[in-house]
Amino acid sequence: MSRPEQAAAPTPGDPSGPPAAASTPSGVGARPKRRRWGRIALVALLAVALLGAGGAVAGALWLRSVERGVDRVDAFAEVPEQERPATAARGALNVMVLGSDSRDPDGTQGSRADTIIVAHLPKDRSSAELISIPRDTWVPVPRSADGRQGGREAKINAAYAWGGVPLMVRTVEQFTGVRIDHVVLVDFAGFREIIDALGGVEITSEKTFTSIHPPFRTFRQGPQLMDGETALDYARQRKQFADGDFARIRHQQQVIKAILDRAASGGILANPGRLNAFVRATSDSVSVDRGMSLLDMATQLRGLRGGNLFFFTSPSRGTGTVGSESVVFADDRRARTLYDAVRRDAVKEIVAAGS
Repeated sequence: MSRPEQAAAPTPGDPSGPPAAASTPSGVGARPKRRRWGRIALVALLAVALLGAGGAVAGALWLRSVERGVDRVDAFAEVPEQERPATAARGALNVMVLGSDSRDPDGTQGSRADTIIVAHLPKDRSSAELISIPRDTWVPVPRSADGRQGGREAKINAAYAWGGVPLMVRTVEQFTGVRIDHVVLVDFAGFREIIDALGGVEITSEKTFTSIHPPFRTFRQGPQLMDGETALDYARQRKQFADGDFARIRHQQQVIKAILDRAASGGILANPGRLNAFVRATSDSVSVDRGMSLLDMATQLRGLRGGNLFFFTSPSRGTGTVGSESVVFADDRRARTLYDAVRRDAVKEIVAAGS
């Protein structure tokens, strides 16, 4: 297994010129209160799953300590109950995971949700089904609470800029028909430290390619051990792939699975130093809604491993343009089948519809 690739000093700059920033709807965005949210946004669930796997009193003590320091957000404020989907499967949970990469060299100014995931946790908690919704998916966005934004179709990530987490909840619930029970956000700044605390993660690159960002690493085809900075760079790459942002989603999913696999098999629970670094990096990065108990979630996810973590991408008909914006068009029929299975907690149907 090779060490992370460190590119030799190539000619500075991307020969194709600076990457174009993604177009987003105009308007004054709601600014995040204390931090911006990270791209690899399931670290929160992975962390509590890891500690739950420990099963020791020490894990509970750690989580109680961590839980007191985790930021809370009013995720469901300004979400009218009368417009929300009904709960169809008692005991199952649906967690919306949001992230944006404030340090992405391709990023634009302002608050955007670059990563949107609906994570379904079945009633028996035997698995987790993670559905990534492309950030450019063209959907109806409800009007914001102040009445100044929304009320029209736009890219789905515009909802976060226009009305913060509550408008994202409303938009995702309207798009999917799935009731969101909890929200998780992760500060991107902690991503590197989290992976480094695990001693790196193993990622298999589908092809050999060179990063478009300094220091212009070359990722060789096949498996390789990546430290936090290298994995972060890998997760950002999309312009070298024919399917663009779908490749970025695929890379995110690889890194999420690799984090969980490494955490479960890397002996971190037996290494107090690494455990301390991992938990502290995670707790510094995570924000959750006010109703989420990390201790309860850890207990429920104690059996979660890479082998029972399933990744899907929300069905689409492909890409196109609306006016001057490049967008992703949802495949309404296939999406309706997938999200109806999520709503009913029909795991086999989720897998069939998402495959």
